[in-house]
Amino acid sequence: MLKKQNSLTHSQAIKIVGIIWLISAWCDRLWIALDRTVPAWDQSNHLTGSLNYLYAFQNVRFWDGEWRNYFWTLTHKYPPLTYILTVPFQQIFGKGADQALLVNLLYNGIILLSVYYLGKHLFNPLTGIYAAAFCVVMPELYRWRLQYLLDIPVTAFTVACFCCLTLWSQQKSRQKSWLWTLILGLCLGLGLMTKQNVLFFLFFPVLYLAVRYLWQRKWEKLVQLISSFFISTLLWGTWYRTNFIYLFSTSQNANAIPASSEGDPALNTLKAWLYYWDLMPRSLSWVLIIFPLVGLLLYLCKKLLKRSSLKNYRLPIASIAWLALYFFGSYLICSAIYNKDPRFIMPALPIVAVFLGYCLTLWQGKWQFMRQVTIGLAFILMLVKIFPIPGMTPIANLLSPSPPLQTYLGDRYPNSQIIAEITAVEPYLKATVGTITSTESINHNTINYFGALADFQVYSRETGSREEQLAQDARSLNWFVTQTGDNGLTKETQLALAKSLPENPDFKLQKQWKLPNKETLSLYHRKNPPVTIEAIASSSQKVQLDRILLPAETPPGIPIPVTYEWSGYWQDLQNGLLLLKWRPVTGENNSFWLHDRGIGMGLLYPQPKDKQFDSFRVIERTAMLPPESIIPQNYTLEAIYLNPKTRETYPISVPPITLTINPNATPSPAPELDFVTQLRTLALELPKGIEGLEPIFEQIGRFNQYDPQQDYLVQAEKTLEYRLQEKIETNTCSSLSNCPFPTPLNLTYGLALARALQEDASGTLEAMQMASRLDANNPFVHAYLAFIHLYQWHPKAAETALKPALKLRPDIPEFQGLYGIAALLQGRAIEAWKVLKPLL
Repeated sequence: MLKKQNSLTHSQAIKIVGIIWLISAWCDRLWIALDRTVPAWDQSNHLTGSLNYLYAFQNVRFWDGEWRNYFWTLTHKYPPLTYILTVPFQQIFGKGADQALLVNLLYNGIILLSVYYLGKHLFNPLTGIYAAAFCVVMPELYRWRLQYLLDIPVTAFTVACFCCLTLWSQQKSRQKSWLWTLILGLCLGLGLMTKQNVLFFLFFPVLYLAVRYLWQRKWEKLVQLISSFFISTLLWGTWYRTNFIYLFSTSQNANAIPASSEGDPALNTLKAWLYYWDLMPRSLSWVLIIFPLVGLLLYLCKKLLKRSSLKNYRLPIASIAWLALYFFGSYLICSAIYNKDPRFIMPALPIVAVFLGYCLTLWQGKWQFMRQVTIGLAFILMLVKIFPIPGMTPIANLLSPSPPLQTYLGDRYPNSQIIAEITAVEPYLKATVGTITSTESINHNTINYFGALADFQVYSRETGSREEQLAQDARSLNWFVTQTGDNGLTKETQLALAKSLPENPDFKLQKQWKLPNKETLSLYHRKNPPVTIEAIASSSQKVQLDRILLPAETPPGIPIPVTYEWSGYWQDLQNGLLLLKWRPVTGENNSFWLHDRGIGMGLLYPQPKDKQFDSFRVIERTAMLPPESIIPQNYTLEAIYLNPKTRETYPISVPPITLTINPNATPSPAPELDFVTQLRTLALELPKGIEGLEPIFEQIGRFNQYDPQQDYLVQAEKTLEYRLQEKIETNTCSSLSNCPFPTPLNLTYGLALARALQEDASGTLEAMQMASRLDANNPFVHAYLAFIHLYQWHPKAAETALKPALKLRPDIPEFQGLYGIAALLQGRAIEAWKVLKPLL
């Protein structure tokens, strides 16, 4: 074993690591202060996630029982720890990308301390110090340390987990071993609450220890290892249980789709398995590779030449093998994943830093100055890469092949000005912008992030790619952003929509900006938006319907254009739901339709910016849909106001109005139906099973683009709950889609769909149980019940619910698959295999 370097105490070493962290922090914050780059696609997406959690902490009532479901469903794709840890920084220092990046100082500190302790316990304190220094100057680490992404926190918690695993495995004291079991479990929980990739790097070390302790019959150590996993579930269990169903699509979207679009090498090629190895010079720089490895080589030669000194120069094989197991195991797993990116293997780099730090300590005697030369040269290279110095770049690129950071010092891009223009034009409304450009500085994620900075008044979404989606976008979105010149990743079909906007009679050019790259950015607005709001001097105590405009007659089954003008106090308008029933003027109430929804389609912004007025007029230009089988006659409106928070209701007086349903009438051009009406119509597809689900989810995906907060789902749920309690009609129809009035069954399917899309499992179960009683001969409703029970991890209840479906349609593979899963979750593995094997 190499002679211990006892001249350095632990407290001194910790102080040196602290100084290294401070130097790193100073360089990072200086670059961040100078740089004016707009956060790109992924960075903006994650920054928006941090603002979502900041808003939740500031506004959610944590004593309310519903906060848990809301809190854990704010993000489906990624675990939320990164966003949660950013909250205090933005709460103290303000909102913004620069403020959010302060959290990376915390992650960098975790990395430095972890590698220090690894180096100290596996080798010596000096190794830990050099490992910490290497982590500061490694190109791949400092490059992403300056970006708000998940890779740095994943690296931090993965290395911390490995450090805890190492220290736990070396504990001889029983008491300390159990203490480190607790620490390891908590650290693993934090890692899994950051990203699932943590397991890629810990798999082989954990597997090795498990096999080793099993072979040695160290049962207590095995129990501790298993216990650490169960301890970790206290942190990550709730989020994964709530969002596990999204992880399947996330795996596909994060692996196969990006790999295919980016042209990553196929796994059956040598290039795929050498991908990360070829990137090592870029990730580490030649300085951090050559100097430490030369030290190791000279040390080995010295060991071979001086046989008499073998007792003083014994290589710590066990420690190096432990690091090698982590590195090569994670390298193997990362290489086996189709999607490749230099960031994905970052958690392996600090472990390489520990090994290289040990190699650097092998420069002994008069050659010790090579340690300082290595660190100094690497630090200079980092400064040249971060702050490009004229004349030095070619030399820096030779020694460190990583691309330099693109420090942007020019004029700012007008992202915030776009948001300011929209909110100035529509100060009382929430808005969604269709962004038809996808460059690093102007894309739907960046504009959405700047809208989130403006208190979430403006959202941005990418337009569809297919022609039918783009046609629907043009009808449903009221704002568009386009750009001349290079539009980055924008598809040709999307660019065709952008080119059509100047000639589109429904839109006008709102404003233009000259970009720093000399291109022109244009903002278009719909001339007659579906909702407009104006302040008025005074209003009555209750919401009023001042005027209705619609055709005198119309054919059935065709959208009818209608304009409503409402007035009232802001809070009543903003919180209110409308229960609108078009019923016959005379005769029995056996033919009618509903136009229930929120006032202003839920687009009213929570707080009006004009404080001198308390009363407003809301003008809605929308459409409604009478059933195709509606009875031709004269209809009039019956209106009720509902406040879902207070459950207050009262009738709204309606101006004299008559609408004639005439099969021979000429239909009038109508705008898009409101989303609540469309949702109720889509719910009629649920009884069709798999065949009906595809069009439902296709359309729901578009609705969620146009209403990013999915407020239409809340409107639908609350209005449908009222209608079902009211029992507006008890008659039945032979067909849900061919009935002159909405039946309790079709309203129940609508309620179930609205609750399911809000991930309200218990509420969906309640609605679907009601549907199963009303539609007992439909096998799919029983299958839906079984699926909901499985979603809630109730396999026995799922099996019971599935029996009627299997009795009615035993030939449907999906039913058999649900039964197999229910059996498997109940421990009947053999039975489950017999059922599932033919389906695989």
